[in-house]
Amino acid sequence: MGLKEGIRFITLKSVGQYINFLSYVRPEKAAQISYALFSQPREGRLSKENLPEILQGTKTETFHHNEHHFQTYTWEGNDTKILLVHGWESNASRWQKTLPHLQQSGSTIIAIDAPAHGQSSGKEFNVPLYAEFINKAVQKYQPTIIIGHSIGGAACVYHQHLYPETSIQKMVILGAPSDLQTLINNYISMLSLNEKMVPLLENRFVNRFNLKLEDFSGKKFASNFTVKGLIAHDIEDNVVAFEEGEKIASTWKNSQFIATNGLGHGMHDDELYQKVVAFLFP
Repeated sequence: MGLKEGIRFITLKSVGQYINFLSYVRPEKAAQISYALFSQPREGRLSKENLPEILQGTKTETFHHNEHHFQTYTWEGNDTKILLVHGWESNASRWQKTLPHLQQSGSTIIAIDAPAHGQSSGKEFNVPLYAEFINKAVQKYQPTIIIGHSIGGAACVYHQHLYPETSIQKMVILGAPSDLQTLINNYISMLSLNEKMVPLLENRFVNRFNLKLEDFSGKKFASNFTVKGLIAHDIEDNVVAFEEGEKIASTWKNSQFIATNGLGHGMHDDELYQKVVAFLFP
């Protein structure tokens, strides 16, 4: 653990202690703070004036969706289109190491900034909203391929569940979580929240999204997929457990699973990307 991660860990523990105290005196306030901390990214923002080099020179487009707007970046190529969906506290520039491998196919590649990330609007990130952003991009660009990393992969899975009849023919999911309940449990553990906070936080999600936590599961969603899928997950992923990728793959009938070792959560690796390209362009 580096200095930056160590400071964050200590800060989160301190916040957890404060939330635990509030749970006894102001439980609704405790639920509000814990949900905000879970859903509001602290990193990943981009400014138009200081874009990473990989995004400079791309064709950009801003979409409006209800009260939100989101940003896309396009590297133009042929008629085959690939949509890239990044994860938590990241942005479209995370695909810098992936792009050269995908561009060998000559494809047009579009990357999206998630809610509250990159140049997209908002303070709160959540998968249902991300899925809506994805759907608007899919309607506009008509990609046949979608690639998602981490929670972006989970958003791709949820999008496919909501909108099975789109242009998408193949999906690549890298280091993605399956179950919302698992994410919440990990978050509760990370902050050392007390038992009183568990139902308060869980109810916050149920009321916010009008769903049962056990129903928000990539494993369940994937059981009805007909598109071809490639799921890859690293054995040493210390952010999203390896078993989460296995869950998604276990019910996805038309898919293959790749277990990597030593890549961590980032999943950047030339050999893996070669396998991805071979899957996409056999």
